[in-house]
Amino acid sequence: MEISGARIWVTGASTGIGAALATELADRGARVAISARNAEQLAEVAGSRMVVVPVDVTDRAATVAAGERVREALGGLDVAVLNAGTWSSFHVEPWDSQLFADHLQVNVMGAVHTMEAVVPQMLAAGRGRVVGVASVAGYRGLPGSEAYNAGKAALINLLESLRGSLAPRGVVVQIVNPGFVTTRLTDRNTYPMPFKVPADAAARTIADGIARDKAEVVFPVPMMVAMKLARLLPVRVWTRLTAELARRGVTRRPGDAPPPSVEQ
Repeated sequence: MEISGARIWVTGASTGIGAALATELADRGARVAISARNAEQLAEVAGSRMVVVPVDVTDRAATVAAGERVREALGGLDVAVLNAGTWSSFHVEPWDSQLFADHLQVNVMGAVHTMEAVVPQMLAAGRGRVVGVASVAGYRGLPGSEAYNAGKAALINLLESLRGSLAPRGVVVQIVNPGFVTTRLTDRNTYPMPFKVPADAAARTIADGIARDKAEVVFPVPMMVAMKLARLLPVRVWTRLTAELARRGVTRRPGDAPPPSVEQ
């Protein structure tokens, strides 16, 4: 697709991947609207060249209303980038069911609410594009990341299902599965993060993938290969491997789980 002139809404755009992607898309000539909870941070990202529509994507009614405001401000909508997300590590003791609920509410239901805000209008128009930002973490479960991985796996499955449902109606679905990206969420991690890439480099890769109509945008390449191969390992082998990682404390640290923070 042609990014220049396209009307694009990016959620989770106050920091990290979302902020970098919004900037990259604007640099390429897109008309961009950005959303997140923090209006002040959004204003800093937007400058004078983006539309700012603050919203908490966990609030269904507010998100649907935000979609309407975006369409009014941009004169329509061509692309919705579902980027809002949260991450905290999980520890089996003490068990925290609320942590799971928080992750699913943001990482899955936040995307669902945003889809409700845009998909009906795209179907009515017979055109449009939904870009969901998930993660390679959704490919296979890792200890210490149970809540995050479960939500991202659900999001990948949801987007893959919708791709078949929406394609005959003219609506394109693309999935973005990043590896480690330098953001304020990953900055607090103390464990190894192989092949980590800067947010601006991630943004360029995502924008290129959108423009090239790639069904799945996965990066960086070494992480893509590693995680796709991991899906092929037998269950017993993967269990032994991940159990050893947990014993060594490679996948988590006690200090890795402050209160969840939203935006990718």
